[in-house]
Amino acid sequence: MQLIERDVPPRVVWALEQAGVHPLLARLFAARGVRQADELDDSPARLLPPDALLGTREAAVLLADAIAAGERICIVADYDCDGATACATALRGLRMLGARPEQLGYVVPDRALHGYGLTPPIVEMVKARRADVLVTVDNGMASHEAVDLAHTLGMKVLITDHHLPVIEPNGRVNLPAADVIVNPNQPACGFPSKALVGVGVMFYVLLALRAELRQRGAFDAAAQPRIDTLLDLVALGTIADVGRLDDNNRRLVALGLKRIRAGRMQPGMAALFAAAGRDPTRASSQDFGFSIGPRVNAAGRLAEMGLGIECLSTDDPARAEVLARQLDVINRERRDLEGGMREQAEFMLESLMPEGDPPAALALFDPAFHEGVVGIVASRLKDRLHRPTFVFAMGQDGWLKGSGRSIPGFHLRDALDLVAKRHPGLLKRFGGHAMAAGCTIAESDFITFKTAMAQIAEAGLDAGLLQRQLSTDGPLDAQWFTPEAVQALDATVWGPGFDAPVFCDQAEVLNQRLVGERHLKLSLRVQGQVRDGIWFGRTAPLPAKARLAYRVSLDEFQGRQRVQLVVEGAVEG
Repeated sequence: MQLIERDVPPRVVWALEQAGVHPLLARLFAARGVRQADELDDSPARLLPPDALLGTREAAVLLADAIAAGERICIVADYDCDGATACATALRGLRMLGARPEQLGYVVPDRALHGYGLTPPIVEMVKARRADVLVTVDNGMASHEAVDLAHTLGMKVLITDHHLPVIEPNGRVNLPAADVIVNPNQPACGFPSKALVGVGVMFYVLLALRAELRQRGAFDAAAQPRIDTLLDLVALGTIADVGRLDDNNRRLVALGLKRIRAGRMQPGMAALFAAAGRDPTRASSQDFGFSIGPRVNAAGRLAEMGLGIECLSTDDPARAEVLARQLDVINRERRDLEGGMREQAEFMLESLMPEGDPPAALALFDPAFHEGVVGIVASRLKDRLHRPTFVFAMGQDGWLKGSGRSIPGFHLRDALDLVAKRHPGLLKRFGGHAMAAGCTIAESDFITFKTAMAQIAEAGLDAGLLQRQLSTDGPLDAQWFTPEAVQALDATVWGPGFDAPVFCDQAEVLNQRLVGERHLKLSLRVQGQVRDGIWFGRTAPLPAKARLAYRVSLDEFQGRQRVQLVVEGAVEG
């Protein structure tokens, strides 16, 4: 591991402090590219306008006409948290904007039976519900055949998505023939925030629809529906889908967190916080990523995402509580299943690393693996070994379903595209992003895929990229080892592209012991002061002296708050 300290422009820090920013936060913000205090303004007025997102005007007209004509609208969702929050946002928003309950419905593909996205069988299901308008959320960009079928069956199609479009071997971008496409990553879209996730795209469509209805005289600015009441869902989906926190996404998340902390959230959100044992008045982006999001995702992994969508879309607090408890039970099952799969995967790794050095890319398959958690296991192995990793499970349709996670410097979807070009017919389906992607292959082709991916990684990753690098914010001054400072950090929106602070300092290890058989409890001397610390998931002892990378958190026991170091990495010496 290599620890790299972020550069901190002193003049920017000074300017932020003069503008009233907390001194510790000023340093951290400056290291993350913030140059002026107004960049930290998270008021709704600073959000990018919906007109800047290509297709929103046309989508607004299509939906406004459908609502006025009493047409049935069916949402086709995805089975992850982004898809669930996008679907709930669409259902709630369309109801707010005049759609009657009987006009609205939704369908979620079954992960095992249907696979990802809008497919012909899903279109048939939508038509069986007598839909006139099919709206996708968080999917649809690769659904050419399904869109054509929907048109043949007499339906209009609106695609709202954020995934990259299909690129043909000749370099031509191939878009499905939908009536309207809203996607910041489609050609000719000049929307500055390419990191908008599926729920964010739907939120912008609703803003455009409200403007269209206002222009038609459905209401005036003073009486218009409050679309901002959906921002708690937008915030959850953005963080759970690991959306990069550019300025716009960061504002969306900050606005959602404000609503939750003030108690102004959907009943399902409140129920999920209660089921997770988290305090909504102190809600953070970490709660979304590690507590709330996994409970919603668990429904799509082991059950069916309708549970998550109903939890987030119901207005009945009692019903939301029941559903949140069910999601909590499913999430516990998911953790147990994941733990067993990860142990088996780590056992398999020993045969792949006879000399302790893993190949440039990993691909694992075992008949006992569960399709619903392959992505989580791939992520855990990627974090441990710092290698692009695919984990496959046998699907109910007899095909291997693989989920991959990557490391900085290796674009996973582009790598799959290269595999497809070098081995025509190998990939039955594939798609995704730079850091996460998925594919479907035949079991007989697993070794070919594994070899091909390793060869591409060996050619594209040099030794520097294969070494894990952890960016740090340098030492944390002793004056900031206080509950108040930690609370200020926790209240800030952190995430991909605006990483949570990780500090780095020399430490003397005074005492260390295992707790819960899997975690290293530490007593450390840092800057002359004795500090409590813990390294989750670490069992190997630390040397007497080490350079530690750590976060700070509050350990609460018997009403007392103590600052502890949560160790993320170490370099001996």
